Amino acid sequence: MAISFDLTGKTAIVTGANTGLGQAISVALAQAGAKVALVGRSSMAETEAAIKATGGESLAISADLSTLEPIERIFDETTSWSGGADILVNNAGIIRRADALDFTEADWDAVMDVNLKNVFFLSQAFGRRLVAADKGGKIVNIASLLSFQGGIRIPSYTASKSGLAGLTRLLACEWAGKGINVNAIAPGYFSTNNTEALRDDPDRNAAILARIPAGHWGKPEELGGAAVFLASSASDYVHGTVLPVDGGWLAR
Repeated sequence: MAISFDLTGKTAIVTGANTGLGQAISVALAQAGAKVALVGRSSMAETEAAIKATGGESLAISADLSTLEPIERIFDETTSWSGGADILVNNAGIIRRADALDFTEADWDAVMDVNLKNVFFLSQAFGRRLVAADKGGKIVNIASLLSFQGGIRIPSYTASKSGLAGLTRLLACEWAGKGINVNAIAPGYFSTNNTEALRDDPDRNAAILARIPAGHWGKPEELGGAAVFLASSASDYVHGTVLPVDGGWLAR
């Protein structure tokens, strides 16, 4: 059997696709041949333009994933546009920072709702559609180094990303036999808007770089290959893995 990373004829849904890692993943999937439904709260114009520049096709879907309300609409709009979906990338996530002694219930719930609860119910809705159509598909969750480590001052983020690693394994156990691959990527330290403050702090920047064997912050496009692999037939026998893409951080 020939190994193929080609996604021609496939449709992907990517949440949090407006910027950063979600944008890079969306562009990489489009470059591999997929049509991409872009889901987010803010404008996806920049991502749409980047995909168009590669000759790809995209659809922007405005949705606030702090609630479950948009889930059915996301799949309905995607189906109306392309006939269905084959790939779901659960990338959308938020973070709240405070000492554990001071952390509020509101900040706990906000993060868990987006990072874990919504991921499960998006995946459930996707899985139900695939099973009903008697076809396989790919789910790629975006986990974190905090799926493996504790971190500091981000209790709900660490809990959500650790939970996401477990959820990835559970869904893989239940759905692998149905032809649905469920895996995750754990990004390391990447140059995005979310890490700008860390990169601008000379001490924190130096400390982080000192631990990365690759010697540099990740570029968002360096995450694309892992996403294409897990979305393609090349990963058909890969189930329940959490793949670090971290420049060697966890190996240190």
